[in-house]
Amino acid sequence: MSTQSFRINTNVGALRAYNALAKLNTMAQKSQLRLASQKRINRVGDDTSGFNVGKSLDSKITLMQAAQRNVGSAQDMLATAESQLISIKDMITQIKGKIADSANPVNDSAAIAKDIVAIGKEIESAFAQTKFNNTTLLESVSGGAGSGFTFQTGAATGDTIAITYGTDGTKDLVGSTDTGDAVATGLGAEVAAALDAIVGVTDATSIAALSLTDFQSAVDGSLGAIGNYTQRLNAKDDFLNSAILNSQSAYSRLFDADMAKEQLNSTRAQIGAQAASAMFSQLNLAPQQVLQLFR
Repeated sequence: MSTQSFRINTNVGALRAYNALAKLNTMAQKSQLRLASQKRINRVGDDTSGFNVGKSLDSKITLMQAAQRNVGSAQDMLATAESQLISIKDMITQIKGKIADSANPVNDSAAIAKDIVAIGKEIESAFAQTKFNNTTLLESVSGGAGSGFTFQTGAATGDTIAITYGTDGTKDLVGSTDTGDAVATGLGAEVAAALDAIVGVTDATSIAALSLTDFQSAVDGSLGAIGNYTQRLNAKDDFLNSAILNSQSAYSRLFDADMAKEQLNSTRAQIGAQAASAMFSQLNLAPQQVLQLFR
């Protein structure tokens, strides 16, 4: 029996056992909390630097995911415009076929003219009605193809792409010209003139006078631009997929708990706490040996 055991006012041994028990309980609670939350960092104090880095990564992931949605919207918008322009291109080809038919003297030129007018009106309708979420795609109106579209495609504010497929400086699809019957507005001069001529044909002579070269060049130019922008957006989408995956992996290393390791730590701390509780009980009763001196 040590001399310490004869001091009853302060049981130092029991206090030390109590401190050891408290530490083990804290370790067990910490591991159990990590098991419950699946997070290695539940408070800033768990890992201050890791918390700050992880939250910065989380912010960038959120921004990149938003940018990826923007890229998807841009892709869908371009796909809508592309689909309608291909349809317009097909209708131009139909008109060319009608022009060839009108050169045959045995065909009814008046009936062919009516067919051409009907196709022309459908083309005008396509220009006026092609929209993506109420945004006009084939006319130069407020917020439409003439002013272009800007999408944020990265985490940084300045990481954007400006999409302008309606003008190429030569044969513009869009502009400030209206068709004669005002069905379609804000078109390029060559396009509007071609549509006015198409819907105005009445006989073989007016059909033969139709010139669709500039009109088709404007459509082809816009389709080419859409194809180029689509390729750029596909590349940005691939990059964002990779960047988001890598950032999430880094965030996981910082914040996600290793469940197997924490289970081991929890079990070890619980067993240690049970042993410490038993020793604390014994040490807490040790001063009772002093009573033997009074018998």
